[in-house]
Amino acid sequence: MSSVAQKKGFGAAVWDWMTTVDHKKIGILYLLGGAFFFVLGGIEALFIRWQLLTPQNDFVTAGMFNDLITMHGTTMIFLAAMPILFGFMNAIVPLQIGARDVAFPFINSLGFWMFMLGGIFLNLSWLFGEVPDAGWTSYASLSLVSPGHGIDFYALGLQIAGAGTLMAGINFLVTIINMRAPGMTYMRMPLFTWTTFIASAMILFAFPPLTVGLFFLTFDRMFGGQFFNHLMGGNTIIWEHIFWIFGHPEVYILILPAFGIFSEIFSTFARKRLFGYPSMVFATVLIGFLGFMVWAHHMFTVGLGPTANAIFAVATMAIAVPTGVKIFNWLLTMWGGSIKVTTPMLYALGFIPSFVMGGVTGVMQGSAPLDYQLHDSYFIVAHFHYVIVGGVVLAILAGTHYWWPKMFGTMLNETLGKITFVFFFIGFHMTFLIQHWLGFWGMPRRVWTYMPDQGWDLANMISTIGAISMGIGVIILVFNAIMATIKNERVGNDPWGDGRTLEWAIPSPPPFYNFPQTPLVRGLDSVWLEKMDGNESGFLPAEPVKDIHMPYGSILPFIMTLGLFIAGFGAMFRLEHAWGLPVLVGGLVVTFFAMAARSVRDDLGFYVTKEEVLQTEKEIAQRGHN
Repeated sequence: MSSVAQKKGFGAAVWDWMTTVDHKKIGILYLLGGAFFFVLGGIEALFIRWQLLTPQNDFVTAGMFNDLITMHGTTMIFLAAMPILFGFMNAIVPLQIGARDVAFPFINSLGFWMFMLGGIFLNLSWLFGEVPDAGWTSYASLSLVSPGHGIDFYALGLQIAGAGTLMAGINFLVTIINMRAPGMTYMRMPLFTWTTFIASAMILFAFPPLTVGLFFLTFDRMFGGQFFNHLMGGNTIIWEHIFWIFGHPEVYILILPAFGIFSEIFSTFARKRLFGYPSMVFATVLIGFLGFMVWAHHMFTVGLGPTANAIFAVATMAIAVPTGVKIFNWLLTMWGGSIKVTTPMLYALGFIPSFVMGGVTGVMQGSAPLDYQLHDSYFIVAHFHYVIVGGVVLAILAGTHYWWPKMFGTMLNETLGKITFVFFFIGFHMTFLIQHWLGFWGMPRRVWTYMPDQGWDLANMISTIGAISMGIGVIILVFNAIMATIKNERVGNDPWGDGRTLEWAIPSPPPFYNFPQTPLVRGLDSVWLEKMDGNESGFLPAEPVKDIHMPYGSILPFIMTLGLFIAGFGAMFRLEHAWGLPVLVGGLVVTFFAMAARSVRDDLGFYVTKEEVLQTEKEIAQRGHN
């Protein structure tokens, strides 16, 4: 049977996706899961903006507003931005380094299911009517006294999802270190692979503090711990340290892969090698290092003292330098290039001024005296949205258009893509640019309503209209994706025509074993290099065609995670309901049973024979000619 033959039937297809360990399918699952939560977080944002459209609005109550701002921030950071970036990492990085899969396919699947079920666990709080309400940072003094189970949903859901993220980070580190194709030295790796590598190293060091903090919070709330209760010898401020030791590197864990996406796009559509490649690599490493040195600039107002404030202010200024290096390198990549203005390139062009504005306001807040004035005002909201939306979300939208043909074998409509860009980009600046002035004019953040005639009315109306425009842009993108899937017009290996890295040398979408032969890499931008040497395929094999070893799928990652998901409800309700403790124990038993099953069962994988590989390549070639 040909290895490109598809399983038939809905049930078989669902089982195939639930048990898959193929990095490309897991990448698509991450994208779909992240997109679901992105839309959910976007709806929450629209509710927030609609409430603030006019003074003394009563669209939602004050309590519901706290629920919305908490869930919007938590959803967008933990359940939308990171998973969508993981989707691109999964789908593209193994292809860029010439690997057949990631190092640990089973753990890759486990990481996805932990993210997905952790995110669902958190959002089920809406159905229980007990929603986290202490802000996305859940500062300890607020989260300890929050009534009901809202914060328990937050702590348990993020522990499950965060463990999945940590697994993914370790997996990518091992994959990139160990599984690069022959000839792919570190200084020949594409920038997206480099940024994935550094972001994964940051995950390794940043997520354990978050896990410890959430563990402490869970014990304080559910088991009578006193880690953050100052009346019992605990320390409330330590939660802020723990959270931001994770939280500030998290910003760079998000933005570095975004930088990698834009580096690929600038190079491809300027038809030039990335300017100053070594300096871009070292700037990425330096950002990863300095990202851990600046966390207390979130805490200038808690009274750490002038010495600590000065040290963190200097570190905050310093991290702007490697970021500035990147900006100039992107500009010089375009300088003298033969630029093709595609939808991904439009997002890349819009990203530079947007992100620079976010960076400049960040340097402003690096000055402790100014931060005292701006802290907890709408200026802060404007700043971090310029960084996250103007950097990460624009990169996600750019990467979606850029790699869609590689992942799905079809092209998104370019006209609809450009319309999406116009609505989203203009709406983004309408929403958040005016919020800088709202901050200067004294509007505090996290307020559910405001009195009229304070000079804030028109600015809030403009901001809300901008948010609606962003929403329209996302709706057009969803329509575009659905139409591309329905039309199903297949594309070739390199639909953009100027692909430079290894993923553009193989079919779209790739066969499940990726490469019929391991590629040989002779330099940076290896596909471009081969084409310039007259090798139209862009692919130079390092070995003859031979049998390929691949892993079997498994349902165990889903079962392991489902056990933790069930146990979470038991832990929360064990004191209120008789079924709580049995559910807690039962869920943990399911998880440990699945872990034991994984331990005792040898999964040796299977071989795709040389004949099957040749037959599959022949079918793909015929499909390309038709």
